[in-house]
Amino acid sequence: MPLGNNFLQHNQQAWDAQAARNSPWSQPVDSATIAAARAGQWQIHLTPGPLPAGWLEAVHGKRILCLAGAGGQQAPVLAAAGAHVTVFDLSEQQLAKDRMVAERDGLQLATVQGDMRDLGCFADASFDVIIHPVSNQYVPDIAPVWRECARVLAEGGVLLSSFFNPAVFIGDRDPQWAQQGLIRPRFVLPYSDVEDMDADALAARMERGEALVFGHGLDSQIGGQLAAGFVLAGYHEEMHPHPRFEIEKYLPSFIATRAVRLARAA
Repeated sequence: MPLGNNFLQHNQQAWDAQAARNSPWSQPVDSATIAAARAGQWQIHLTPGPLPAGWLEAVHGKRILCLAGAGGQQAPVLAAAGAHVTVFDLSEQQLAKDRMVAERDGLQLATVQGDMRDLGCFADASFDVIIHPVSNQYVPDIAPVWRECARVLAEGGVLLSSFFNPAVFIGDRDPQWAQQGLIRPRFVLPYSDVEDMDADALAARMERGEALVFGHGLDSQIGGQLAAGFVLAGYHEEMHPHPRFEIEKYLPSFIATRAVRLARAA
């Protein structure tokens, strides 16, 4: 089913709907969490578990971009901890969650709506840190994401990102296989709902208002960061706490990386 760039509009509407339903990624932190962050007690997440030790410590005064990370969960905590925070997200309703927390608790943060592959509204070297939690599966091409991250980060700036293990995209999702405890490989990476799903299944997914996803290989996820001018400074894997697919019982679903922006060529 050819969608062109209409997948972007569909995914925007899907996430607006998730925000309206208060999905797990659309439930803002409470005022007690903000008060604790102001007192120096805070944490954010790239994966379900805590951020690895040493990945992000002193944030006071840092210019931080929460990329495709709206929902009122990460950005307000960082703002309360003293960072200068900008939230960039496709979903206006997700961004509204961050604005609600900021107004409720007297925080200063900026929100910008847009496509994560185009950060043209920001000047070069605008940020010291980028937080990019699991989200780049919602666009089919992620090389522009890494290039834009490298452009808007200052030299020596840090990119904290997370994404799904590519292996979770290869299996046939027919429940008959899981019922038998079997993993049936079906899809070849890179994976695309738009290109790889049966037409009827794709139409049903869109009718249900579910976001369309794209599975990227490690050559794109990690190799793409290196090609954009980053060096890998940290790597973390984590099992899914509530496996959705049989394969997730046997390997980590989540991968997170800490990458540092190299000095720009003269």
